Amino acid sequence: MAKYDVIFDPPARPLGNADVEFNVQLDGGVLGKLHVSKGSIVWVPRDHEKGYRLNWQQFASLMEATGKAPRVRG
Repeated sequence: MAKYDVIFDPPARPLGNADVEFNVQLDGGVLGKLHVSKGSIVWVPRDHEKGYRLNWQQFASLMEATGKAPRVRG
């Protein structure tokens, strides 16, 4: 089974002024980076300088159309 790790370092200022960057790893290797900002979300795959941007409405539509509901824990 694949092992995912997500590592982030929150900025020292409000999110509205700076992205939060998540470093996503798969089995110890870099999968990519996720940049979250006030206006959008950007996925930058490993070995790429530019990423794929969605605004929050586009992201919500994508998740609702293709995402899976989480398992209920309890």
